[in-house]
Amino acid sequence: MKKIIILLFCAAMTGSVVFAQTTPKIGWLETADLLAAMPERAKADSDVAKYARQFQDEIDVMIKEYQTKGQQYQASEKTMTDAMKEVRMKEIQDLQNRIESTQQSAQEKLQQKKQDVYQPILDKANKAIQAVAKEKGYDYVFDKSGGTLLFGRDGDNILPLVKVHLGIK
Repeated sequence: MKKIIILLFCAAMTGSVVFAQTTPKIGWLETADLLAAMPERAKADSDVAKYARQFQDEIDVMIKEYQTKGQQYQASEKTMTDAMKEVRMKEIQDLQNRIESTQQSAQEKLQQKKQDVYQPILDKANKAIQAVAKEKGYDYVFDKSGGTLLFGRDGDNILPLVKVHLGIK
């Protein structure tokens, strides 16, 4: 009887040690594939392309004007006075500066538009990843394409322990 109790105790301890050493459940996905499959993405792509096209149309008109002025300058350069040449060159340079400024401004505004349009989609995808990971008991979820941790259990964040080790409060 005593041997059976000891044997049961040893089995229980072995089982609890094995239970405590379970491997974490790890999942992965490719965020780009998820985003491409989301129906909101097509509308966002369309909105961004339409917004970019507006800037491109404006820049194309300016470039056409620049080319025309350049051609006019070359055609009539021989008959112009030095003062007139200087005025025309200044006009062409000013137009070139406006084109460059407009291109830079367009790039900045386009980046902001992309951020505004895509951020809600990224947030929705991230919330879905978090929900599925918690629901299905995943300890960690990685983005396969970038190796980025998309989900990690709160208890596994060792930042507080590292701060204590370094003496940081």
